[in-house]
Amino acid sequence: MEFRDNQAIYLQIAAFVSENILLGKWPAEQKIPSVRELAIALEVNPNTVMRSYEFLQNQGVIYNKRGLGLFVSPEGYDKVKAYRKERFIQQDLAEFFRTIYLLDISLDELKTRFEQFKSESYTSKSDIKNENK
Repeated sequence: MEFRDNQAIYLQIAAFVSENILLGKWPAEQKIPSVRELAIALEVNPNTVMRSYEFLQNQGVIYNKRGLGLFVSPEGYDKVKAYRKERFIQQDLAEFFRTIYLLDISLDELKTRFEQFKSESYTSKSDIKNENK
């Protein structure tokens, strides 16, 4: 994972976990990697991962089953989606609109490019859910 300088690492890790939930790779009630496992995979300090997990627990996205580990909460997907959607609308959308206005990019062109992006970049969510069964 490539970390950016403009955001705290623990928030970038929380975003990584959230993205896995949104993509259906980690569905509700599934165990997620332990602090140590994720720290090794991302090559970060376990304390940083712990801070990410605490952030997500406070948001109600994940929860701890004592002695078993951390799991995606039943409403984790909805909570992540609502949080990320609000954050995008508040922080990024105005800049996005400004850019497409200045560059005179039509909504039709955006739609075409978005559909191309989805087909090239992501497996469908239903395919991922079937893989997890």
